[in-house]
Amino acid sequence: MESADRADADKALDAGRKPAETLAFFGIQPGMKVAELMAGGGYTAELLARAVGPSGVVYGQNNRFVLERFAEKPWSERLKKPAMKQVVRVDRELDDPLPPEARDLDAVFLVLFYHDAVWMEVDRAAMNRAIFRALKPGGVYAIIDHAGRDGTGVTEVKTLHRIEEKVVRQEIEQAGFRLAAEASFLRTPSDTRDWNASPMVAGDKRGMSDRFVLKFVKPGG
Repeated sequence: MESADRADADKALDAGRKPAETLAFFGIQPGMKVAELMAGGGYTAELLARAVGPSGVVYGQNNRFVLERFAEKPWSERLKKPAMKQVVRVDRELDDPLPPEARDLDAVFLVLFYHDAVWMEVDRAAMNRAIFRALKPGGVYAIIDHAGRDGTGVTEVKTLHRIEEKVVRQEIEQAGFRLAAEASFLRTPSDTRDWNASPMVAGDKRGMSDRFVLKFVKPGG
């Protein structure tokens, strides 16, 4: 996290994202093979690349919509950094997000994006099954997202960029995963959860939403 060559813009996000706690909670170690789905401009993908080191690999996936809308330039620029040498760029849709060679992975991350998969009408059952297949037994499916209010389900995924936690749990468990642990380091009990958490809209509130952090595991490890 303290690397001198990390961008100032990335460091500015750290207080709200808590990367050290995130990597520790999900158990990311040197030499691991991991993936980040919907990597966007690559903030988390770069953290993962630094954590797995030169002996590891990171698959960084984006779909066409996100690349065309905002990510192509910052993602392409970031991939030129020496720290990103072990990152494999993956341009695929979320329904089947990883290439055939991305197998026996240690972890797959989906950060602040599960709610977007809903309004983008992704086949989430297919997505979760594909992630299950790509992970090794005992592999981790790492989920972080903006918490919606109880009873809202998926009704506010586009208006407020939030999703009710129990919906995410149910959908991922239906794919065969087991919820192994949850963390509270991104919880904000004072959040009323009735405002738009999108980084494009949140303004001064960015990084202050109530977020759930869920560690799912593929059984058998």
